[in-house]
Amino acid sequence: MRRLLAMAACLAAGATFATLGGAFADDTDRERASASALRGLVDLSHSFNERTIYWPTATQFKLTKVAEGETEGGYFYAANDFAAAEHGGTHLDSPVHFARGGDTTDEIPLTRLVGRAIVVDVSSRALTDRDYLISRSDFRSWERSHGRIPRSTIVLLRTGFDRYWPNAERYLGTAERGQQAVPKLHFPGLAEEGARWLVRERGIKAVGIDTASIDYGQSTDFRSHRVLGAAGVPVFENVARLGRLPTRGFALVALPMKIEGGSGGPLRVMAVLQP
Repeated sequence: MRRLLAMAACLAAGATFATLGGAFADDTDRERASASALRGLVDLSHSFNERTIYWPTATQFKLTKVAEGETEGGYFYAANDFAAAEHGGTHLDSPVHFARGGDTTDEIPLTRLVGRAIVVDVSSRALTDRDYLISRSDFRSWERSHGRIPRSTIVLLRTGFDRYWPNAERYLGTAERGQQAVPKLHFPGLAEEGARWLVRERGIKAVGIDTASIDYGQSTDFRSHRVLGAAGVPVFENVARLGRLPTRGFALVALPMKIEGGSGGPLRVMAVLQP
């Protein structure tokens, strides 16, 4: 697992394996290991476009073409502007999002965003109960089958809701926009007691989910956000393709746009599977 994490960090930062301590016998071994790791990458981010799902009250993604074509100098040139809320599509919730004084997006240590990860799959229950709350009992059930969740693990919660993307009505429970749509949101999330247990009993470093929020759609006080933010735990929302991952034995690299003072931001997240 140490070598796997070294590969993940190497891919994310462009460092050498030797620098990270993943020493190999020679250059040939290093090249083979790098090629093997690249074959094991899984993209867990949704693309950003006009169909990207945002909170009903948030500014939606817009791409504006600035230039595309041949220039007077005889070469091709393309450029765009984009605008969007921090929180939408596959994105990061920084601790400050719900915790005064918490880390902003640019302040989150990289060690919180890269590491070994597990998938807790509750899709069999969540897909039949749109308001399902993932609880401590779900985590204890996972541990009975797979062993204790190690400290400093990134926990990914699979509800199966990414199958509905980008259909907002099926994914969120409503396709309406504006404040009047918020009470109509129905999707699973993490219960407050489950969040407290992960923080206090297992010391997780980050948590992700394949829904629009770590709190379930009907939440009005966002208690799981508040618990996780107070503990300095980053949250990854609208994560994709968790069904393509093993239950454990892989690493995660989750790198957001580095917005100074940000409460979140667009996120490119990938899994690095065991070669």
